[in-house]
Amino acid sequence: MSKILLLSLLIYGLVFGGLATLNNSLLVLVLPLIVYLGAGLLFRPEEIRLHASRSLSTHRVAQDEPVDVTLTITNEGGRLSEVVLEDLVPAGLDVLSGQTALLTSLSPGATVKLNYTLSGRRGSHHLPGVRVTANDDFGIFKRQVGLPVASELLILPEVVKLRRVEIRPRQTRVYSGPIPTRRGGPGVEFFGVREYQPGDPLRWINGKASARHPQALFINEFQQERVADVGLILDARQQSDACTSAGSLFEHGIQATAALADAFINAGNRVGLFIYGRSLDWTFPGYGKVQRERILRALANAELGSGQVFEKLEYLPTRLFPARSQLVFISPLLPQDTEELTKLRAHGYQLLVVSPDPVTFEHKTMGQARETMLAMRIARLERALLLNQLRHVGIRVMDWPVDTPFQQAAHVALSRLQYYRK
Repeated sequence: MSKILLLSLLIYGLVFGGLATLNNSLLVLVLPLIVYLGAGLLFRPEEIRLHASRSLSTHRVAQDEPVDVTLTITNEGGRLSEVVLEDLVPAGLDVLSGQTALLTSLSPGATVKLNYTLSGRRGSHHLPGVRVTANDDFGIFKRQVGLPVASELLILPEVVKLRRVEIRPRQTRVYSGPIPTRRGGPGVEFFGVREYQPGDPLRWINGKASARHPQALFINEFQQERVADVGLILDARQQSDACTSAGSLFEHGIQATAALADAFINAGNRVGLFIYGRSLDWTFPGYGKVQRERILRALANAELGSGQVFEKLEYLPTRLFPARSQLVFISPLLPQDTEELTKLRAHGYQLLVVSPDPVTFEHKTMGQARETMLAMRIARLERALLLNQLRHVGIRVMDWPVDTPFQQAAHVALSRLQYYRK
């Protein structure tokens, strides 16, 4: 419309100037402009009638894995001499190869395709549609429409495989699993001996103990192994995050939570996820691959948030977790968290804290000035004191410098059950 306005003003100005000055040359100059404007009106783009469809190689993908996209557009209307087709790619997705826009001409019934490859960060990404801009041959008139071609792409967080995560909750479930209990029965590890009872397998008879007591038979008893309830609590409070040019510490918390959820579910445990931040995001406990998918989808959409209600852990709804179960808190930790975590421990929960280290994370992007080094030293001392306070009340703590791969750090800290107060 700006070109039409400019041409109209120019024609009006030349006509007015020619009549006002009685200059025929100015009036003659109007004729080419009128012809140009008339040709544009005559050959302006027809109504846009296009049909578009988009296909993705997959609608669910892990982070940083490529996704091939094919966009097919068919002209169901008249001829379009010059048309620009743009597939709108939302923020958070990067085009690795190919083109998302095309300048072409479309005859009636013609079909064109756009092929490109995407990749992006975790989350649910909505590809809204195609923007179509048609111009006439003279570049005067333009039509622009949007074609709704909605597609959803879910990018899940990276899941690293952990060899083993050793836990000892105070209460287990009735189903067999990998967690040794304090009860005798069927199992692998020796637990003790007891007097033979009818129905006991004869292969469990302890010959040495029975020989010392000729009047009775004694059998071996093994330590029962069961599955447990595991509650994962991800700290999504804005004030607990550290953000630098290298990224957000929260993303490392997402990675740790995904890896732990995968390890606990593969071991047969019943696992639930609670994201504590701007609101209460609760994934009900469950088993198996379906539960793993639910947790990964919740983590893919997890976002940092700030709310006055959730600044402290005192509003954590502990009734969601079964009594005396295993809780895993993934957080950089705030000083005021110590009191609330101690209360959880006092209520009978077994606690494991996996804490991405914010001090070393921020230190990597800071200089080596004397004041900076002094501040880092003080921050390390404060963090060491905080972690020691948690260990003192029987909370198991994994301090994770995020420049170390999580699977490596977890193998050292979590594969063996280290001593902590019962």
